[in-house]
Amino acid sequence: MGGKVIIYQMLPRLWGDGRLSSCDESLAAYLKSLGVDYLWLTGIPRHASGEDFVKGNPGSPYAISDWYDINPYLAADPDKRMQEFDSVLERMHAAGLKVLIDFIPNHTARNYKGKLCLYDWCDGDWTDTLKVDWSKPETPEEMLKILRFWAAKGVDGFRCDMVELVPSDALGRVVKALKREFPGLLFVAEVYGKDNYARYIQEAGFDLLYDKSGTYDILRGINGGSRQAWELSCNWQSLGPLQGNMLNFLENHDEQRIASAQFAGSADKTWAATAFQLLFNDASYMLYFGQEVGEDAAEGAEGRTSIFNWSKPRMISDLYAEIHGTAPLPAAEKALLSRYRELLVLSRKEVFRSGANWDLCYCNGLTRGFDSGRHFVFARYNVDEAWLVFCNFSSTRACVGVALPEEFRNAAKITAEEGLVDVPPLGYSICKCK
Repeated sequence: MGGKVIIYQMLPRLWGDGRLSSCDESLAAYLKSLGVDYLWLTGIPRHASGEDFVKGNPGSPYAISDWYDINPYLAADPDKRMQEFDSVLERMHAAGLKVLIDFIPNHTARNYKGKLCLYDWCDGDWTDTLKVDWSKPETPEEMLKILRFWAAKGVDGFRCDMVELVPSDALGRVVKALKREFPGLLFVAEVYGKDNYARYIQEAGFDLLYDKSGTYDILRGINGGSRQAWELSCNWQSLGPLQGNMLNFLENHDEQRIASAQFAGSADKTWAATAFQLLFNDASYMLYFGQEVGEDAAEGAEGRTSIFNWSKPRMISDLYAEIHGTAPLPAAEKALLSRYRELLVLSRKEVFRSGANWDLCYCNGLTRGFDSGRHFVFARYNVDEAWLVFCNFSSTRACVGVALPEEFRNAAKITAEEGLVDVPPLGYSICKCK
């Protein structure tokens, strides 16, 4: 991958006035200020809406009815909806941003009329969909045409939904064929089984995989008291050379908002987790719109921003107003955004983007004040600089003299034998040691 990238996920139908025109130059400038590389626009290809089988109103972005069209409700002029999407691509590319959209290889809407071969049943409770039949040669042929259509328009990559439910060999041939035609495309896979990670990178050709079953689940468990910080070391070691292909996140459209009552109850309780995900090794990072101002999905019942219904999440509206200069962010939201910006910008420094990584937990198990279940400490370094990062998952302050072993000092070319840290509860410390 050549270093971490930052992805920002957004549902355009819940941003601004819900039209593509709201994905404007002001949004692009804001994303650039955060250090974002890719804008993932969720819900672009046309999905089933207004039918009796759909979930919610306007329905799920993951029940596609026409792969060669976009949702009319996204356009100011529905007859010119494709041109309006093209304009979004032009605006983002002009600002130096790249754009991802969804690719859903496992299912379509029940009213899909295209050339993909379908079974007459659905997986699980996805009753608004029908399962795609990959055993027929027409399916991979049509999937390649679909991807080629969007890549030719200028889309820079695809977030691929539930890939573990389709044959990895057939999907891999499609991905690799498209990459030969359009070098540089980014393919992000939603994969949950850790045993499948290597296969979807090496066989299927994906660039990034969700580390849901690793980093996300461990961090969420630490927050809830059911997991231990030392498990992060185990996960990192188990991934080995695949670590650079991981995509970290604390939120996306499937997961509960961290500020919701169902997760942490406050974004301020997850700073240690955020610092870990952004700064430990060269894994990439995904931010879900509104996360950076503490969106809590209070308008819903499950702690999630709905992908099925129209809604107006308050803090997302606050963020839109701030970006467009119509109203300032409330003080608490502004403070959150400032801290996210600091971490995001720091993560783009070369030493954090692609520098060497050293987990220091193994040599601090007996260090006074260090709790291997609630503390995590590591260093990032290159020829020019070295940084010590301490993540405190405890509800009490951490005052620790972190031991720096000789092998690390020699590798990083530093002389200090320890680094003193004083870290607030549920917070982090970042200090330069070279």
